Amino acid sequence: MDKQTIRKQIREAKCQFSLEEKQQLSLPILNNIEGHSLFQQAQTVMLYWSMKDEVHTHDFVEKWYQHKRILLPSINGDELVLKQFEGMDELIAGEGFGIPEPAGDPFTAYNEIDLIIVPGIAFDIQNNRLGRGRGFYDKLLKTTNCPKMGICFDFQLLSAIPTEPHDMPMDVVISI
Repeated sequence: MDKQTIRKQIREAKCQFSLEEKQQLSLPILNNIEGHSLFQQAQTVMLYWSMKDEVHTHDFVEKWYQHKRILLPSINGDELVLKQFEGMDELIAGEGFGIPEPAGDPFTAYNEIDLIIVPGIAFDIQNNRLGRGRGFYDKLLKTTNCPKMGICFDFQLLSAIPTEPHDMPMDVVISI
């Protein structure tokens, strides 16, 4: 299958679940992240503020930002800029996709990031990732050397997805 076909099939699969069901399906994924040694050892973690069709991270971000430095991406043109999450009161409307983002200054000390947790449309069992097609994460991930953890619902984990040279693989994928 090509990337567009996979995106369409996954979008249709996501429509089978309500927002509340996706939030419930997210809980064992988030529990597995908490138990993973990469997360336990990390002091600075890049996460994401989830969209309605992604593994729900809002409560997870709020839970952990008081214990770890949590960075969230914001869209600036065609690039992701990282900003530290300092609480719900510091979120502003984001430029892209309507995703709230931290209002603070950009975080540029990429060498201090211990773990990046990444959403995706689909992943495969070789840890490849298929994003939404604009390359935001691939560009950012190329600039870091830390472990990359993809997270997804179980129906988003496929046996294989097509890849291109610019696609950045994950070090681990957690789907349940």
